[in-house]
Amino acid sequence: MKKSDFTYQLPEELIAQKPLPERHASRLLCVNKQTGQSADKQFADFIDLIDERDLLVFNDTKVIPARLFGTKATGGKVEILIERILDDNHAIALVRASKTPKEGALIRLDKGYCCTVQGRADDMFRLEFKSNAHLPHILEQIGHIPLPPYINRVDDEADVSRYQSVFAKHAGAVAAPTASLHFDLAMMEKIKAKGVATAYVTLHVGSGTFQPVRVEDLSQHIMHKECYSVLPETVAAVQETRARGGRVIAIGTTAVRALESASQAGRLEPGFGDTDLFITPGYQFKSVDAMLTNFHLPESTLLMLVAAFVGYQPMMDAYQHAINQSYRFFSYGDAMFLSE
Repeated sequence: MKKSDFTYQLPEELIAQKPLPERHASRLLCVNKQTGQSADKQFADFIDLIDERDLLVFNDTKVIPARLFGTKATGGKVEILIERILDDNHAIALVRASKTPKEGALIRLDKGYCCTVQGRADDMFRLEFKSNAHLPHILEQIGHIPLPPYINRVDDEADVSRYQSVFAKHAGAVAAPTASLHFDLAMMEKIKAKGVATAYVTLHVGSGTFQPVRVEDLSQHIMHKECYSVLPETVAAVQETRARGGRVIAIGTTAVRALESASQAGRLEPGFGDTDLFITPGYQFKSVDAMLTNFHLPESTLLMLVAAFVGYQPMMDAYQHAINQSYRFFSYGDAMFLSE
């Protein structure tokens, strides 16, 4: 298949700019993998679509306040998006400025902090933060929530909590695992009360998740890398689910990528490291039976993953249905449940 196969026309007004007042208030489009048929529901109905044999696998990554604003010595404005923290004083980051900063350039930040450009790291930069304070502390002091590029506003106080799952634990993501944003504490309690098992993986979502594929031939696409971890207790939970005839339901494409990255030997095994697994139609899923996900950007790798899971035409039909029914799209938007 080609990149252009994954284009669709989305009215701009359907891009959710803010979260709904309540996490569980979103809509839920259910798509049957076998028939391709879809049904309109509310996210609150999700509890009725799972049972005590199933396992829900969540991504417990935590979004860091990764966006910084500063100035160069010339006075030019600079925007920094931390992609990965390397240690207490160094990071890999995207840097936007009117002119590409040179090696050794000093960037002044808020509250007297500063950083120096050490050099290029592919299409990003390696930065050194010169301060007695550790980098995570600096980000907490002056960093902004890294809202996606399609949200046309500055971050506000509400985003600090709403662009974060209620079970976020391990800091390192620069984008939220958005399917998780629909779950509030009340829904988590309902899941527990129903006897549905839960487990966690960690995949630190990178800025590459928003990048469209730039080559028409998908085999030529270079997938961005993201750090993931699948612990032994999650592997055991999956095995127990298989033994009782339940479904492994991944909450979000990031949970899918973590589970499938740890399943490349043919079965799920504990593992951690960087993954650049690119899932496209024709891929044989090894560990995931059903998936909850949001709606994704045209020509994105996440859209291709969904097509691989539910089928290309069912996915395209579902997206057109969602557009016709005015579903809310992308990070703060509505959700899809893909199952048999």
